[in-house]
Amino acid sequence: MKLALVYPLAALAEIGGCFAFWAWLKLDRSPWWLAPGVLSLIVFAWLLTLVPAETAGRAFAAYGGVYIVASLAWMALVEKTTPDRWDVIGGAVCLIGAAIILFGPRA
Repeated sequence: MKLALVYPLAALAEIGGCFAFWAWLKLDRSPWWLAPGVLSLIVFAWLLTLVPAETAGRAFAAYGGVYIVASLAWMALVEKTTPDRWDVIGGAVCLIGAAIILFGPRA
């Protein structure tokens, strides 16, 4: 699976899984929300194993930037809260950092 697809899908799976717990604990939703939430978190972990990095830490660190931007998109699309300019700038900085971590030249 291509990296351009793995990280966004992993972010969606992680955010969806975490939101299920958020909904249960903070929004008083049914505990049944936890079943798809746990499944989603399992898919998230599996997807990160598909990242072509020589160490898990590097794959996870680079994923962090994608996660931040995906969280801002979730906030806009699902929670109907528009990210402000500082959210957008911060997300861009994080993506640049993720790219440096993942694609930087190694000795």
